[in-house]
Amino acid sequence: MSAARALYSLLVLLALPFLSLVVLWRSLRERHYAQGWAARFGLGVPLGGRERSIWVHAVSVGEVQAAVPLLAALRAQYPDIPLSITSATPAGRERARALAGTGIDVRYAPYDLGLCVRGSLRRLRPKLLLVMETELWPNLLAACVAAGVPVIIVSARLSERSFRRLVKFPGLLQPALRTAVTVAAQSAADAQRFAVLGVPAAQLSVCGNIKFDRTPGEPLRAAGASLRSRFAPARLLWVAGSTHEGEEQAVLDAHQALRASGAARCAEALLVLAPRHRPRFDAVAQRLDQCGLPWLRYSEVTAGGGTSAGAAVLLLDTIGDLESFYAAADLAFVGGSLVPVGGHSLLEPAALGVPSICGPHMHAAPQVARDLAASGATLIVDSPAQLSAAVLELATDESRRRAMCAAALAVVAANRGALERVLQRVRAKLA
Repeated sequence: MSAARALYSLLVLLALPFLSLVVLWRSLRERHYAQGWAARFGLGVPLGGRERSIWVHAVSVGEVQAAVPLLAALRAQYPDIPLSITSATPAGRERARALAGTGIDVRYAPYDLGLCVRGSLRRLRPKLLLVMETELWPNLLAACVAAGVPVIIVSARLSERSFRRLVKFPGLLQPALRTAVTVAAQSAADAQRFAVLGVPAAQLSVCGNIKFDRTPGEPLRAAGASLRSRFAPARLLWVAGSTHEGEEQAVLDAHQALRASGAARCAEALLVLAPRHRPRFDAVAQRLDQCGLPWLRYSEVTAGGGTSAGAAVLLLDTIGDLESFYAAADLAFVGGSLVPVGGHSLLEPAALGVPSICGPHMHAAPQVARDLAASGATLIVDSPAQLSAAVLELATDESRRRAMCAAALAVVAANRGALERVLQRVRAKLA
């Protein structure tokens, strides 16, 4: 083990008691939070005696949703090979359980310590590990090398910031990257960064972003139409999705300005406000109590079977329903972008033909943001004041929204094909 990886492992080990306390504290408020947590230590129900599996790792909700078409294709092509999907977050695990379907093992990913990852390898018995996007865990990759398990990083991306950090510690990842890892990069820039980190040219290619291959099905569009009919049959509906601290107030200010504008359909406009993380639902509810706008919780409306008639804001306090509300929306703001989080998925509204707005901090998926902005499908704003202006502009210009819809669908269609390119590499590994 290199000195860099030994130091990294020590730091993870020292952090483990604090992580356990966080889990314990959260589980006191949310009982489901600790369910299945044994898998984080490489424990859980063993899969011994079964055919060796394909293991797909997707860190959280966005990556889980991107993995759905990959899981479906793997199940169709390899019906006799067990599939497992792991996630690092409770929201990701919850979403995986909702989307993966029957017969797919869903669990938490192990902590990146040798004992934990080796325990997971014994239980999952993978013949191949597919890692979505950016999950470069040094001990997991090293354990796969030692166990002879090939790894494919799917839609691999590496930000300039992460690259600069990793290149300072070549012993952390290079041994694994040079031997057992195939990189299916999102872009040429990502591929170049992986090459510098040590991935040989024979194991490196540009395959594109698999998220473009996730096509919204009729059930999703039907769910959107149902929500539209129920909550905003005759008024404008816009969604602020995956928001973070520092963004909700800007969104609420934009909504108040919209309703006060006097423009057609805007005085009664409905904002669907969807915080990114479940623990923030109550904090956002307190902010809504102070904003002066009538509002409702989606969970309470759903439980009571009512509508949001009379409400100006609907707080989306459930996991897994955001995409359905995107399907119902006239326009959307995608959060994590007015604050320096890195931005969340612009492709979810784009694939539905929904005009979108985002802030300047889209470094988590910069190429997607650039492509959509260049086509006119997305407006990038730099401040809360610009967000208000953009919301009002799109709300009052239906022809602009139609043009943005067409542009978004064109960008998505032009970038499909990554899934098949990844499957070609899977077939080569399993041959």
